[in-house]
Amino acid sequence: MRRARASIAGGMLAGALLLSGCTSSGYPADPDRTLDRASDGTLSVGVVHHPPYVDASGAEPTGSEVDLIEGFAQNINADVEWTVSGEEALMTAMHAGDLDLVAGGLTSQSPWTSKASLTRSYAEDTGPDGKTVKLVMAVPLGENQMLSELERYLDENHPGATP
Repeated sequence: MRRARASIAGGMLAGALLLSGCTSSGYPADPDRTLDRASDGTLSVGVVHHPPYVDASGAEPTGSEVDLIEGFAQNINADVEWTVSGEEALMTAMHAGDLDLVAGGLTSQSPWTSKASLTRSYAEDTGPDGKTVKLVMAVPLGENQMLSELERYLDENHPGATP
């Protein structure tokens, strides 16, 4: 009888611990709810002027990454709010929680991994030195649901082609 109670109590404890790790929007979780907040709302995106990926010389950014971001925003039913600046300012703003995504010719060799999570490479291109570079985008550290959803979108809509 004691063993049965202990077994039941252990099972209930394990179940409670399992359920406490779940979120309303699924797994993986976003501790700061980036994807939940942006979905059906506003996706705050920082972009670096870096043609052909992002051309920020006009009233609104254009380019191959802008098109991908607008498609992703449409996929999560979000409007895009653009911020144009340099990488350091954008990564600092994202680390502070002011941006949901940063793009603009970022590569897998980005030095910003202490301030952002980088997507898997979604395309390859030739860098200024003639070597192949792998293009990525950045999301806030730890926002794994946002990262997974963006990677899924990139995989489906830009499967490894050059920009």
